[in-house]
Amino acid sequence: MEMNYDENTLHQLEEELHIQIVPGTEIMTDVGSHHFVKSSDRVLVPQPSDDPHDPLNWNTFWKFSTLTCASCATFVQGMGPLSLAPMIPYLIKAFDSNLNDVIQFTGVAILVLGFSNFIWVPLSTSFGRRPVYLASLLICFGSAIWRAKAQTYGSFMGACVLNGIAAGPAETIQPNVIADVMFLHERGTYQTLYFAFYFGSLMVGPIIAGPMAEYSGWRNFWWLNVGLIGATFILCLFGFPETKYHRMHPDEINNVASGKTTGSPVEKTTIRTLEGSDIEKVASPELADLSHAATAQRDPWLGKGRPSKQQFRLFQPNAHPFKSVLLDVWIPWKLFAFPIVEFASFVVSWSASSFLTLNLTQSQAFAAPPYNFKPLTIGFFNFAILVGGILGLVTAGPLSDWISMRLTKRNNGIREPEMRLPTMIPYVAIMIIGNFVVAFGWQQGWDWKPIVVVGWACAGIQVAALPAIASTYAVDSYKPVAGSVFVSITVNKNVWGYGFSKFINTWIVEDGYVPPIMTNMCLITLWCLCGVIFWVWGKQFRTWTRNSKVHHM
Repeated sequence: MEMNYDENTLHQLEEELHIQIVPGTEIMTDVGSHHFVKSSDRVLVPQPSDDPHDPLNWNTFWKFSTLTCASCATFVQGMGPLSLAPMIPYLIKAFDSNLNDVIQFTGVAILVLGFSNFIWVPLSTSFGRRPVYLASLLICFGSAIWRAKAQTYGSFMGACVLNGIAAGPAETIQPNVIADVMFLHERGTYQTLYFAFYFGSLMVGPIIAGPMAEYSGWRNFWWLNVGLIGATFILCLFGFPETKYHRMHPDEINNVASGKTTGSPVEKTTIRTLEGSDIEKVASPELADLSHAATAQRDPWLGKGRPSKQQFRLFQPNAHPFKSVLLDVWIPWKLFAFPIVEFASFVVSWSASSFLTLNLTQSQAFAAPPYNFKPLTIGFFNFAILVGGILGLVTAGPLSDWISMRLTKRNNGIREPEMRLPTMIPYVAIMIIGNFVVAFGWQQGWDWKPIVVVGWACAGIQVAALPAIASTYAVDSYKPVAGSVFVSITVNKNVWGYGFSKFINTWIVEDGYVPPIMTNMCLITLWCLCGVIFWVWGKQFRTWTRNSKVHHM
C-alpha cells in the first residue's frame, strides 16, 4: 500500500469497500468520506506531499531530465559487457585464445555485474541514487580505458571484472528512480522504457562493435565507450538531482511527539525533518472534501515543483549508514522467500536468456557455413533485435497500464498488482515463435532472412516486454524495497546467464541448436505460465507477507 493508511482508516475503507486491503492493493477512487489528491479525476498513488521539492511534485522538465539522465546511464553502462559477440574472432586472434575462453569475457562480466548490486543498492538507499550513478560512471570510464589498452588475456579479463562491478546500477537503480518520481498509473510505461534502454544497449553494442572491429579496430570501440560514458557523467552531474525521498509510514507518524503536530481539525499535517533534504509534510487522508479546487489547495506544487540545492549534493547524509547498508545487503536474500519476487526473478532471468542465446551464438552460427558472414554483417543483424525492442517498448508499457486501468474500473476503482499479468499473454506467444524460428532455422540452414527478421525481432519484442511486466508486478507489490527486488532479480538472472554461457556453445557443438534453445524456451514458457497461479492466488501470497517489515522501510 503506497497510500500509507493508518490502521483506523484502513479498517474503515475495508468496511466500506467490503474487501481486504493488503500491501499492493491500491484505492484509485474516492471512497465515502475519504478523498485523495487527484490529477484529471485520477487518484494519485502514492499521494504527493505539499513540498515543492518532493520528486512527485517536480515539473515536467525536471522529471524528463531525471529520467533522461537515468536512461543514458543505463544505456552506456549496459553497452559494454555484452558487446563482444561480433568481435570474438578479433579477440581470439589478439589474445591467442579460443572461443570458449573468449566467451568467458562476457560470462564473468555478467556474474560480477549481478553481485555488484549488493554494494550499489545499499549505497543508493543510504546515500542516494545520485552518488551511485556518479561513482559507477567514473569506474565504468576507467574500465573502458583499461579495455582499450589491455595487451593480454588476463588484463582484458581484469577490465571485464571492473566493468561488471561498475555496470551494476544499470540493472537496479533506474526502477527505483521511476518509483521515486512517477505515480503508480504511469510506471508500466516507464518501466518498459527502462528495459528498452537496458536491453537496447545490449542490442546496439554489437551493432556498433562489428563495423568498428572490422574497419577501425576493436580497441576503438572501447575508446568510443570512454567518450559516451564521460558525456553521460557530465549530464548526470548537472541534470540528475537526488530522487530519494522518504514518505512517512503511519507508524512513524504516530511516534512523532504531539508537539510537532500542527493544523486544523480538518487537516492535520505532521512535519518531520528527515535525512538530508528529505523534509516531508504528511497529511491525514481523512479530508472532508477534495474537489479539484481542494486538490490544488492540498498540493499547490503538483506539477510545479523543482529540486532543491540540497538535492544536488554529491550525497545525502545518513544518521545510521552502517545499519542501513547491512539491512539492504540482507533484504534481497529475504525477498527470495517471497513467491511474487521469485516469480518475477524467473520470468526476467529466462526471458533475458532468450536474448543472451542470440548474443552468445550469433558468431558461431553466422560465421560458419552455409552463411560465412563477416563480423560487420553479423553486427548489423542486431538491428532486428533493436527494432523488436522498440516494438516491445511502444506496446507493452501502454498496454499494461491500459489493461490495469480497465480492470481497475471494473473492480470499482480498486487496483490489484495482478491486473498487469494478462498483458504477458501475447508476448509469450511471440517468444515461442521467435525461439522456434531461430532454433530450427540455424539447425536446418534456412535462409538468413526469416531467422533475423522474424526470430531475432521476436527476441527483441519479448525481452522488452516480459521482464518489464513481471518486474513491475513485483515492484507494485513491494514498492518500499524496489531496489532490493531488482537485486534479487538481477542475481538470479546473472547467475543463470553465467552458467548458460559456460555450456551453451559446447552443447550446440555436441547436439545442434534445437535441444538447448528449445529447452530454454520451454523453461521460459513454464515460468510465464506460473502467472496463472499468481492471477488466482497472488493476493493470498501478498497477504502472507503483509506484516513483513519490508513494507515499513
